[in-house]
Amino acid sequence: MTKRELVVRISNETNLTQQEVFAVVQKTLDYVTESLVKGETVEFRDFGVFEIKVRKPRIGRNPNKPANTVTIPERRVVKFKAGKEMKSRVLKS
Repeated sequence: MTKRELVVRISNETNLTQQEVFAVVQKTLDYVTESLVKGETVEFRDFGVFEIKVRKPRIGRNPNKPANTVTIPERRVVKFKAGKEMKSRVLKS
């Protein structure tokens, strides 16, 4: 599902214009991103949790030339952990 498809679906179900729904969806995503940039955890009950984790630096190798090693630096990544309700609904399907 794309953001556009989500906006159209919500618009059809709520009788709001697509522009209004788009503005709300975009603001929501902007605030989630803003919180993650600050290092905060974003939790939606029964849906899941977004959080920032730091990956340790490690050694990588070129599969075509395994003798060459490359140092991959430490970096921050976004992790998502599904909530109970989402897990149960996905497992049922």
